[in-house]
Amino acid sequence: MAHASDTPIHEIRAFNRFYTNLIGALDYSRQLYVPYTLTEARVLYELAHASHLDAADLRSELSLDAGYLSRLLGKLEKGGIVERAPSVRDPRRQRITLTARGRETADLLDERSREAVGSLLSGVPAAERPRLATAMRTVREILSNGGGGAAVSRPLLREPGPGDLGWIVQRNAALYAAEFGFNADYEGLVARIVADFAEDHDPHLERVWIAELDGRPVGCVMCVRDETPGTARLRLLLVEPDARGRGIGDQLVGACVEFARGVGYRELALWTNDVLRAARAIYQRHGFVLVEEKPHRSFGVDLMGQDWQLRLGSTP
Repeated sequence: MAHASDTPIHEIRAFNRFYTNLIGALDYSRQLYVPYTLTEARVLYELAHASHLDAADLRSELSLDAGYLSRLLGKLEKGGIVERAPSVRDPRRQRITLTARGRETADLLDERSREAVGSLLSGVPAAERPRLATAMRTVREILSNGGGGAAVSRPLLREPGPGDLGWIVQRNAALYAAEFGFNADYEGLVARIVADFAEDHDPHLERVWIAELDGRPVGCVMCVRDETPGTARLRLLLVEPDARGRGIGDQLVGACVEFARGVGYRELALWTNDVLRAARAIYQRHGFVLVEEKPHRSFGVDLMGQDWQLRLGSTP
């Protein structure tokens, strides 16, 4: 006869059996029609959503045995999915990055996973979906912090989903109005930038990142082609006030720099204004150099515009 203290263990084990069957975790490759195990797919997901990761970071994040992870990375490297090299932060550590083929594979896995979850949700009444999401969030929060104290969430970088491009316009307009007094002219500028990207962009050379924290968007940045050949432009870096101080801005700029370097741009440029002190400090940490500044009146205020550039021939 089971004791009352055994009830949570019984319920958790029953839930685990139910959920792994529901999402096809025991036969992941067949479920998503891909030649990768769930662990391999998770490694690719982590690599695709971080500006840089060492093997030690992956081992810690995924709680994997060092030998098992090494064999897994060797298999992915042999298949042309990842590359291994000495870490720029510590040559004793091994830096892991996705190849172009690896990024395409990670994108495919993400797309298939979204389709699978969408299919799963299609059988849930719309009125029940908020309750389902709340229940899942509650489970994560309770098990993350062991029942006491606040859990420290890790920011996640991902590609934009439906509605995220509109969020970029709305939050840029609202935050810049509140913090710097910008008028609706700025919202119009952001809307044109975002619309141009949505209507016509090359996914191999241009990209948007959304920073997500606890299931909600808290930041963004864009990497788009510049008119100057061989040059990319960093645009619309933003971090929500309540998410600042967690390194999200650094993470976003790092992802943009790494992407631009990885696809072969020779230079990354950006235009900003001197009032954005925190953003300028991030740019300087990543090696950007101020090349020109001049005063102007835009968005209803007097500003000092600045052009910054980063040479991508070598890691700063």
